[in-house]
Amino acid sequence: MRGPASFLLCSLLLVAPHCTETVVEDIQPDPKTPCANWMGGAPGYPGHNGLPGRDGKDGKDGLKGEKGEEGAQGPKGDEGKMGIPGQEGPRGFPGYPGQKGEKGEGAFVHRSAFSVGLTERAPHPNIPIRFSKIFYNEQSHYDPSTGKFLCNIPGTYYFAYHLTVYMSDVKVSLYKKDKAVIFTYDQFQKNNVDQASGSVLLHLSSGDEVWLQVYGEGDNNGIYADNINDSTFMGFLLYPDLD
Repeated sequence: MRGPASFLLCSLLLVAPHCTETVVEDIQPDPKTPCANWMGGAPGYPGHNGLPGRDGKDGKDGLKGEKGEEGAQGPKGDEGKMGIPGQEGPRGFPGYPGQKGEKGEGAFVHRSAFSVGLTERAPHPNIPIRFSKIFYNEQSHYDPSTGKFLCNIPGTYYFAYHLTVYMSDVKVSLYKKDKAVIFTYDQFQKNNVDQASGSVLLHLSSGDEVWLQVYGEGDNNGIYADNINDSTFMGFLLYPDLD
């Protein structure tokens, strides 16, 4: 009994796996049902998020979209810095003449001048000759009552005299501040009319006086004047002192 029984048991064991494998291949039971010969377990927890994948390649540019509507004007920006000056432009055409302006005030000009003549035939010697015929004395710097020119504007002056000589010799001098500056002498020729003249540049200060004067005795006083012969004395300011 022992031998046949053992042989039968071995045969069953060899056949059983083959049958079981065949059943499994033909029927796939739901793993969660009791027919699977075990009890289904509880659902597992979700796994952790995987790492991000790598960036894909850039796609091709799409077609240009249509122009959008104009937006509202923004606020005015701050004033920018001044730029570099540009190149000079072409010259324009001349403009029309403007209206004539009002007459302005001229610069102040210093003036001092006189021109006088003799009316007496024989002036007294050793005193200023009084030339009373006035040709020009607008500033009244020459005094016909004394025969003297009074300096009112300091500066450089020009003086000159032209005398007619008749009947006698003439000795005359030009004085400045009681001092003779120049002398003129003319020796009269009988039956003739002579001329005596002189000129000089002088620097005068305010208050200085200048005049002509016969010097010597009476026989040297041949200065003459009538309606056709003049003896004249004149002077004028060349330029004033800068100060």
